[in-house]
Amino acid sequence: MLNNQVLDSQLWIFAYGSLIWNPGFEPEQTYHATLPAYKRSFSMWSVHYRGSKANPGLVLALENDPQCSCQGLALKPKHNQIEDVLSTVRNRELISSAYLETKAWITLENGTEVPAVFYVVNTKHSQYCGHLSTSEKAKIIHSAMGNKGSNQDYLFNTVKALQKIGLNDPYLTNLAHQVKEVNSCQLGQRSK
Repeated sequence: MLNNQVLDSQLWIFAYGSLIWNPGFEPEQTYHATLPAYKRSFSMWSVHYRGSKANPGLVLALENDPQCSCQGLALKPKHNQIEDVLSTVRNRELISSAYLETKAWITLENGTEVPAVFYVVNTKHSQYCGHLSTSEKAKIIHSAMGNKGSNQDYLFNTVKALQKIGLNDPYLTNLAHQVKEVNSCQLGQRSK
């Protein structure tokens, strides 16, 4: 882990979900990157952006797992915009206390290690839902809608963005396939 003294002109943001396809800022540099000891999963209830309190959706989170690593993007803010970028990203990601801002070293595709900020699910928070099966997640994602749009779009946009940059996440690909199957079943039932 890093201390706050490292948060200077070297700071990077590690993007593993929607920050890949909608970072909310123009990075000075972007690289493929690896974050060790974490995995990407749909393990957090969304009651704001991709769901509501009445019909919660699911969003991606990082969960600590020493056996895994997460592939994503390292986004370097322009030097004179670091504080503004951090403020923007924090306002977006820390809408509730379900995410914990975390700092650690990530490895860029060229082998360079850089300090990064990223957001990890608080497994003690009421929005944590890591116990759900993939089929349960698919049904939830199929039907949820929030003030930023449908939960399906969030999943499909993330899968598409990862594929576009040459990263494959079998977990997300499988989940997207299962959501499409729920869609097909729903359409089939309506046409009867």
